Amino acid sequence: MSTQSFNLDCRECKRLDTFLKQVKKTYPDYHARPVAPFGVAKPDLLIVGLAPGMHGANATGRPFTGDHAGILLYETLYKYGFSTKPESVSQDDGLKLKRCRITNAVKCLPPENKPTGGEISTCNSYLTNELAGLKKGAVVLVLGGIAHKSVVKGYGLKQKDFPFGHGKVYDLPEGRKLITSYHCSRYNTSTKRLTEKMFHKVFENVLKLLDK
Repeated sequence: MSTQSFNLDCRECKRLDTFLKQVKKTYPDYHARPVAPFGVAKPDLLIVGLAPGMHGANATGRPFTGDHAGILLYETLYKYGFSTKPESVSQDDGLKLKRCRITNAVKCLPPENKPTGGEISTCNSYLTNELAGLKKGAVVLVLGGIAHKSVVKGYGLKQKDFPFGHGKVYDLPEGRKLITSYHCSRYNTSTKRLTEKMFHKVFENVLKLLDK
């Protein structure tokens, strides 16, 4: 098991490694490697997504950057004081996060954006180390069910005690809090499963938790 929080050279998941090599041939300018967490080293807020998107983080090398899923996220981060800009375009766009860090449950792009259970488990060691390094009182915001289950697993907690649902808040070890949200994917925002108002409410709750 890895003792790192990230490894750019990780090739543990053979299916993902093979897929990324194919993607790199098709899109030579794409990052097409494990995507590193982005933001401050000791965040008050850790945001956990699912995995890099094909033409988003997989292309740019920055989580939630370059595709539709990042639009609402970065606009909201800016609105609530966690980002210096409302739009994330590329790694060299000058945007910086404040008090915040963004990572993914699975660090590599999976085919059809669907990692296998084995791939999620293999990558969980990196997330476990990220979670262990959080300060006391930090808030972990999960985007979607897989990210939620990965965080619960990373803390060694029982899944049945932490059912996923939008806007839930749970206690974590060392005074940390877990808050849940539907993923800000194109599908969820276009179908209104997740609206801007709903997402903003989550961040209002994040600020309340951090101010306690």
